[in-house]
Amino acid sequence: MPIKESNQQANAQGVYADLHDLLRCRLLARELNLSKQRKILASQAGAHVSRFRGRGVDFSEVRAYQSGDDIRSIDWRVTARTGKPHTKLYSEERERPALVILDQSRSMFFGSHEAFKSVRAAQAAALLSWAALSRGDRVGGIVFSDNKQNEIRPRRSHHNVLHLIETVLSFNHALNRNTGRTDASSDINMLSVSLNHARRTTRPGSELFIISDFMGFDDTSRQHLYQLSRHNDLVCIKVFDRLEAHPPKPGLYTLTDGEQKTTFNLFDKQTRSNYEKLFKRRTRQLRDQLEQMKIPLVPLATDQLPLRALQTGLGIRGRTG
Repeated sequence: MPIKESNQQANAQGVYADLHDLLRCRLLARELNLSKQRKILASQAGAHVSRFRGRGVDFSEVRAYQSGDDIRSIDWRVTARTGKPHTKLYSEERERPALVILDQSRSMFFGSHEAFKSVRAAQAAALLSWAALSRGDRVGGIVFSDNKQNEIRPRRSHHNVLHLIETVLSFNHALNRNTGRTDASSDINMLSVSLNHARRTTRPGSELFIISDFMGFDDTSRQHLYQLSRHNDLVCIKVFDRLEAHPPKPGLYTLTDGEQKTTFNLFDKQTRSNYEKLFKRRTRQLRDQLEQMKIPLVPLATDQLPLRALQTGLGIRGRTG
């Protein structure tokens, strides 16, 4: 599938995702061995070990129930007919679906170090997609902005990953250069909408990577994640900028969203303290909620190389160490 460069290619490096960078991620993905990730202790989720929890498998046979069998696998028809409990057995597929859920909303169109959050997220999505394909998995994704989403159904195909990259570039370059807004704004929580869509379409036993700054994470999003985590393996990747975590040096700063302006007084020590505390509190709340669902949280800063951040967060050692 041919991919054309967008006419909205950024003049400033790091403001918009670059086609060649996302294609080069295919080579870098060799250092991201996701086969190891399934068995490695995820350092960002306490003592949670990533494991196959779904039933993304093919039916094999029915046998008599044995102690320790999952009661959800009981074949009630055979049990009723024979008068004795029987269990369905499944054979695991050699390949499993891997789905990347990528946030390209206006809150991601920000960065003070190296690249914008939207760019780092796009690079991480490309790395994970190429790595999953090289592992032999079917790869797909859901890319969303503030007002729409686009789904690429999982396929074990080089062309499908290229289709996903093309979609990522389309959403990324649609972010307005001047305001960080997409062409049309919406009050709909698209993170929640996309997670709900994944619940309805994702096959049990899949592996999902959710890449976002999680600004739109709410109770509804949490419920969708919980339902997804019951039968799938999830990893959340939180993209952030250092300026969000730590205020700049003391001074008066004028902020704008392209429509309104406000002045921020960072001479005040209490304001600076509250600034840092707010980011830490939100991050801690997100991590605590994910830990309850045994979902790893991988931090990715805009001044980090996505490959190294993913290797560290997923507990994967690259060839170069």
